[in-house]
Amino acid sequence: MRRSFARRAAVAGLSASFALTSNLGFAAEKPSEAAAKKTASAVETLDLEMYSRIRDEGFNHSRVMEYAGALFDDIGPRLTGSPAMARANEWTRQQLQAMGCANAHLESWGEFGMAWTQIGASLQMVKPGPAVFLAQATPWSPATAGAMTVDVIAVPGLKAESELAAWKGKLKGKAILYGQAQENPDVDPDKVPKMEHDDAEKLAKFAQYPLNGDMHEQYVLPTNQPDLFRKYFAQNAFKEKVAKFFADEGAVAVLVPSGSGGVLHDDTNSSMGWFVYRPEHKQAIPEEVIADEAWNRMSRLLGHKVPVSVNIAIATQFGDEHAQGYDTIAEIPGTDPQLKDEVVMVGGHLDSWIAGTGATDNGAGAIAAMEAMRILNALHVKPRRTIRIALWSGEEEGIFGSLGYVANHFATFHYSGAKEDEDVPLFLQAMTAPPTLKPEAAKLDAYFNLDNGTGKLLGIYTEGNVGIGAIFQQWMEPLKDLGMTTVSARNTGSTDHVPFQMAGLPGFQFIQDPRDYDSRTHHSNLDTYDHLSEPDLKQEAVVEAIFLYNAAMRDAMLPRPELPFSGASKPLEGLYPDAAK
Repeated sequence: MRRSFARRAAVAGLSASFALTSNLGFAAEKPSEAAAKKTASAVETLDLEMYSRIRDEGFNHSRVMEYAGALFDDIGPRLTGSPAMARANEWTRQQLQAMGCANAHLESWGEFGMAWTQIGASLQMVKPGPAVFLAQATPWSPATAGAMTVDVIAVPGLKAESELAAWKGKLKGKAILYGQAQENPDVDPDKVPKMEHDDAEKLAKFAQYPLNGDMHEQYVLPTNQPDLFRKYFAQNAFKEKVAKFFADEGAVAVLVPSGSGGVLHDDTNSSMGWFVYRPEHKQAIPEEVIADEAWNRMSRLLGHKVPVSVNIAIATQFGDEHAQGYDTIAEIPGTDPQLKDEVVMVGGHLDSWIAGTGATDNGAGAIAAMEAMRILNALHVKPRRTIRIALWSGEEEGIFGSLGYVANHFATFHYSGAKEDEDVPLFLQAMTAPPTLKPEAAKLDAYFNLDNGTGKLLGIYTEGNVGIGAIFQQWMEPLKDLGMTTVSARNTGSTDHVPFQMAGLPGFQFIQDPRDYDSRTHHSNLDTYDHLSEPDLKQEAVVEAIFLYNAAMRDAMLPRPELPFSGASKPLEGLYPDAAK
């Protein structure tokens, strides 16, 4: 999820994507007094025999690609609230139970919105000549009345209600090629999607804490911009009005560009409003996101007064308007009478968008976490602390699964409820007080997250928790041959570790080799099994299993920082492509 905004932020003039990093302006509460008395040793005790066993099981007996085939090829894309997401929740629960995990269950984080499935979408140019275009429905788009051949009309991106009147009486029976002329997708003929790797120089830079606070490479936006959220959601509300106007005028469908030349990039940044998954915000008109090259071709033709007509068909299916969101939870119970109630967690988000099959975002993180649990179960590990896996849903729409879990188990958040924030989602509103920690919070040792594609792990971000850096560095010393070299005190955005940080709890994201996540697969039709790296997935699972084992076996819980609360840095990226316009 997290990089979608960074790609579009360049257009909007913003520096990076949203992240909640250190969001408490008041000191976060400490764990219980008993837990606080446990002090960390300067030297870690490492079970190198277990390192070897985990490596052998993970590299020589891996099942990670079996999980990949079942989840991505069989179940496919997993939009939150959809029947496919329900299948994925139940399948992962069954797999975790089968591998030996205890208490494998689905846990609701609350009502999400409308269940929806894309059945099919197509677009062919009929006039001035035949052409087949790459197209998909935008998420939660309504269907067309079957296949229809209609004329195309270009409508520039509208910014104010006063601009609507100029289009009255002109749209009936038309497909609208929608977007600003000056914003036509710029397809660079010399640009080839590239494979990227973080080399030693880049990692050395990450290891240095930026004294100027610039962490844009970690997708962290500057803080203290509350008006940015209000402005963006006002723009989203206007997009909903535009969609209703188009529908009332009798337009057949809206066609918008992908914004990713050469691939089809499709998420709710392309929809006529962010909250289209909610019944009260249901999109009024069918919509397709189409290849930039197709959008540009039709735009040029219309600009030269050449009539364009297309055959368009969008088949979608809505279900329960009040679908619940669920996380998949399972664990390996702790065995130490004094420590077994303390919990070390691992996870990633199981939901995805619909353009591909959600393999690199974030099926890879989910199956790596599953494989880490399988490795530990296969070795009959008896951890002192409980090791728990959580596979989240609702991450793509607002980190709902992990935020809901943290709110249900660890902390009560106190939002401002200010009038100017009434149209801003709750999880983006300013908080007026530090969270009130629940008893379970004292038992949460750490949460380790993975959500940046298929690339191997190169290190870990400590989110400003300097005290934990020396510990992780010792854990990583026997893993340097696998590429684990870098501990960075930087913050990073912005995925399911963030709610833990919001609550003042240790939540961590690994540093991950980018590969082609940004350049090709992220939220695109190329996000499929074929773009997974099997060796890297094996390495991810091995590293996660070792981190989980080390945390579960230590005498002391991992150190917690006191996190300052600015009340402005936010947990979600990907929402604000037009914020600075």
